[in-house]
Amino acid sequence: MSDPWDGPAGQVTRSRGTRVPGQRTADPDEVRPPGGRAAPRAASRGRGGTRSRRTPPLSRGRRVLRAAAICLSVTVVVTAGAGWWFYRHLNGNLHSVSLDGKGGTEKADAFGRTPINILVMGSDGRTNETDCKLGGGCSATGVQTGSNADVQMVLHISADRSDATVMSIPRDTMTKVPACKDGESGQSTPGYYGQINSALQYGPACQVATVHRLTGIPIDHFVKLDFSGVVKMSDAVGGVSVCVSDDVYDTYSHLKLSRGTHTLKGVAALEFVRSRHGFGDGSDLGRTVSQHIFLSAMIRKFKSAGTLTDPTAVYKLADAATKALTVDDGLGSVKKLMALADDVNKVPTDRITFATMQTAPDPADDDRVVVGPGARSLFATIADDKSLTTGSGKKSTAASATGKATATATATATAVPVSEIAVTVQNGTGITGRASVVATALTGQGFGSATTSNAPSAAAATTLTYGTGQRAAAQTVAKALGLPAARLKQGTGSGLTLVVGGDWPSGSAYRGTSTASPAPADTKAAVSDAHASTADQAKTCAKVSPYKTVTLDGVSMTPAQAYAAARNKPDSDS
Repeated sequence: MSDPWDGPAGQVTRSRGTRVPGQRTADPDEVRPPGGRAAPRAASRGRGGTRSRRTPPLSRGRRVLRAAAICLSVTVVVTAGAGWWFYRHLNGNLHSVSLDGKGGTEKADAFGRTPINILVMGSDGRTNETDCKLGGGCSATGVQTGSNADVQMVLHISADRSDATVMSIPRDTMTKVPACKDGESGQSTPGYYGQINSALQYGPACQVATVHRLTGIPIDHFVKLDFSGVVKMSDAVGGVSVCVSDDVYDTYSHLKLSRGTHTLKGVAALEFVRSRHGFGDGSDLGRTVSQHIFLSAMIRKFKSAGTLTDPTAVYKLADAATKALTVDDGLGSVKKLMALADDVNKVPTDRITFATMQTAPDPADDDRVVVGPGARSLFATIADDKSLTTGSGKKSTAASATGKATATATATATAVPVSEIAVTVQNGTGITGRASVVATALTGQGFGSATTSNAPSAAAATTLTYGTGQRAAAQTVAKALGLPAARLKQGTGSGLTLVVGGDWPSGSAYRGTSTASPAPADTKAAVSDAHASTADQAKTCAKVSPYKTVTLDGVSMTPAQAYAAARNKPDSDS
């Protein structure tokens, strides 16, 4: 097989010493005997005539064309060679890991289109000297092994690529980590109850499996970024513009900025996204909001003409991204990452919604949180590929297929609060876990209880049977799940029994056999208390914490007070 940059197959180059058939050679002093064809030539020379064997000289125009053709050929070869080197170089930068199917699988919609769900992880690992210097904490331990996923965001891109949702999961969330084994390090666990970010110690696939277990959202891919990765990415894009509502000095992340707008690069960008004591209530919840502001600004920068049309900027960005990222095998090439970037680029900024998973205090530990009211609605919205914005980018007020678990919505259908409505959910599909998925969605929306069992026999169609006097309660359940009125029927017994049929094989919102696009979700139900925002909100400032969340010289104070007290310390963007 010939090298792709060689000439056409079979082409050869003659050396100077190779004699071409038919070519005559002679010593210039050779004396030829008279006669033959040499005699007329000699006679001609004797008459003062000459006969040159040289090719007539090319005209100037033809010489220019030939030079241009040579230059063009060289340019094509050099450019192609550089492009090939660049592609190989970027692919060589990437590090990929297998997910082993632990994140579940997305199902295509009625048109054959498939949503994309990616777990974006920010690692706190100090696994090399660079990250030790950036993250600190290595003075006693040295370079460490293992890491936690201190940033966890589920990026959902809709099947039709018209909208996207980014949901942050606070690192302090307590949950069940399943049995895992890291294929690279060999570390394993039989499973435990603990902080969600700790699952990364058993590999990225374990973190994906843990998030999938918690949310029910299929996770197709993952992207992992470390401290130095944030620095490289922010530098490559030329800095990210952010705004802070007040002077802030987080003595833990070392972020120090005056009130107003700043362009952050390198270490300053890392300090901003790591700051948890500088914003909000000083917890990880406030940090997720400031991270959304940062990412929104970065997305706007990516989409700007000055970034994506500048070859130098694109090269720096691509080189930095591939060096900074660890991805799953499904994204383990430049071609696949470019396709993903193209999918994200199709979504307008006013239809990219950022939200933080709703939480509640952990009864066993005030410093930890658990899944809160409303979170199940948000999970279901993402899993069911529902939009959180309308076509114009405004928040939707339409009824959600995941429903409203609010008193106002309930009052329109029944006087009985949803907390007093109990439902028996039976699985008639033959698909393991279907009743549990739907029951979890109901309790997540505030319904009193939802017990599960297998249906007596397989059911082709989903039905909701209600007892005497319970039609209004059944209508409330149907509204929450998106069931049409035709699926309700009155029975002879008491209570509400939902049989999940073969027409509802996946998800927690009923879609039936309709080929219509999913209805937009109701943001009031799915994003209530989730600090929702969209990526087009350029004037949003990160809210500096008004509480005494930092310590300077042993004294507790607010981040603004710390800024004033540390006048001799330069600002992060200075």
